[in-house]
Order: sequence, then structure tokens, then C-alpha cells
Amino acid sequence: MAYHKPIIPTDTDAKISEESSRILATHIQFQQPTQRIKLVEEDGSEQTVEVPMVALHLLVDILSQMAQGNAVTLIPIHAELTTQEAADILNVSRPFLLKLISSGELPYRYVGRHRRIRFEDLMSYKESIDQQRMQALDELAAQAQELKMGYD
Repeated sequence: MAYHKPIIPTDTDAKISEESSRILATHIQFQQPTQRIKLVEEDGSEQTVEVPMVALHLLVDILSQMAQGNAVTLIPIHAELTTQEAADILNVSRPFLLKLISSGELPYRYVGRHRRIRFEDLMSYKESIDQQRMQALDELAAQAQELKMGYD
């Protein structure tokens, strides 16, 4: 499964997703490993499919995000991304991402002549940067409180 750029759901998609996620969520049974779902086609034909409960949870989460108008994509954890795909996920330019690679902040490997970044490594880097940002914000908030700048 390759990484695909997320597509923002339409208003119609969002409305359908909201109703679908609400209905499916009522069928999640925590004590059961699977859930049988009956699909009914417009011509009346039916088919039953057994879905792992973890997949049903994931589907409800996806539909909930779409209901809020958020774009969603699935990326296998073991996936390898191109530098452009990785830059898109981090919401940075490709040249900035290449600087991260050159500085050793982001591991990569070559596949032929092309650099590939493991999704796991990209998410570890993102988590690390997010933690650093939160720490800096906490420090700024503490300084603002010490200086009585209107933060409680």
C-alpha cells in the first residue's frame, strides 16, 4: 500500500460519514474479536462480511474525522516514503526535509538513486519535535506568569 495524498471530504461526504460513524459505533462490542456486517446492494443481494473489531474501530475513527471535514489517509507503519511525501506529512518544503536528512536528524536509505524515509522514523522525528515545541511553550507560559503578563 503506497502513501496517497489525503483528499478533503466534500460536505456530502462529511454528512454521510457522520451518520455512518454514529451507526457503526453502536455496533462495537469490546468483548468480541470480530463483528459480522451484512451488506445489502441496491438490487437486494446480500453478503455478510466478518470484520476484526480493531478494523471496525479504525473505520469509525476514519468516518468521524471525515465527518469533521478532515482529510484522512492510511499509511502502513512499515511504509517507506519519498522525500516529497515525507515533506508533505511534516508540512515542510522538500528542501527543508533534505536539510534534515543531510544534518542526520532524519534517517533514510537509498533505493536505487532515490532516498526513502521509513514512516516510523518520520513519526518518531515528528513526535520529538512536537515534544520540544510543547516544552518551549510551557517555558514561555511559566515566564509570562512570573512576569504577571495576564496568564493564570
